[in-house]
Amino acid sequence: MTPEEMVARLLYRDGLMLVIDKPAGMAVHRGPKGGESLEDHFDALRFGLPRAPALAHRLDRDTSGCLVLGRHRKALAALGKMFKTGTVGKTYWAVVEGGPDTDDGRIDMALSKRDETRGWWMKPDPKGLPSVTTWKVMGRFYPSPTELGPARVPHDNAQVGQALAWGGSSRSDGVGTSSPQNAATPPGASGATLPFQGRDKHLTWLAMEPVTGRTHQLRVHAAEAGWPIVGDNIYGSAPRSGGPTLHLHSREVIVPISKNKPPVAVTAPVPEHMRERLKACAWPGEPSPLVGEGGELRA
Repeated sequence: MTPEEMVARLLYRDGLMLVIDKPAGMAVHRGPKGGESLEDHFDALRFGLPRAPALAHRLDRDTSGCLVLGRHRKALAALGKMFKTGTVGKTYWAVVEGGPDTDDGRIDMALSKRDETRGWWMKPDPKGLPSVTTWKVMGRFYPSPTELGPARVPHDNAQVGQALAWGGSSRSDGVGTSSPQNAATPPGASGATLPFQGRDKHLTWLAMEPVTGRTHQLRVHAAEAGWPIVGDNIYGSAPRSGGPTLHLHSREVIVPISKNKPPVAVTAPVPEHMRERLKACAWPGEPSPLVGEGGELRA
């Protein structure tokens, strides 16, 4: 990654913090095996300060989207405390295989490391750390009856072969929606025309909010609930190599960084690898422009 490419990923900047759009497939910091990491390129984001910014939190290698950096030690300490105490709002978008039967819900499932030799891989464990995720259905895709076959048609036949969107939100990104409503079927919403693998599967677009911040929390919770995230090759059904990229995106962060100003809300654009399946689930595309509040912003 060049300095110019790093700067081009900037979503928000003020005197205390930066928010960048992390690409999927790159670790945020260098691991024990070495290799390129996003952190290696933070020097391009000093913008006149004597030191490069530093990570206020972390995202998995394969997760994309909003990543918050502190610009100096005092700001980094304040941000770290906010993430630890859960005062930073975080909304992730995911496309999952299958999906929940209800429109929203909560998963309360303690987690611990699966095996010390497996690094950060996690497992459900009643004696583990408390882990809570809330979720809301944003849209669904059902393949056509001819692909499902009579034995696999969803219980609500009116929903077969179409995209369904959940409307009623005043937000431009659709977070906080309610009440299902039939939407006009977008291009590619028919199972017979979708080129991606597993087109005979029901897909669901979820907005997920981690109340706690455990490693791989959303991935484990989704998989244990019976609807793994598309592209998850650890907890889901994706192959170890050659499958789709993980469909998990840090869509928005809301950071109360200043005591005398409203919280800063920043949204990251949907990455290319998630757009096809999201459109199949009735995602209408990005509003224009995507903006945050209170600093130097970019669409």
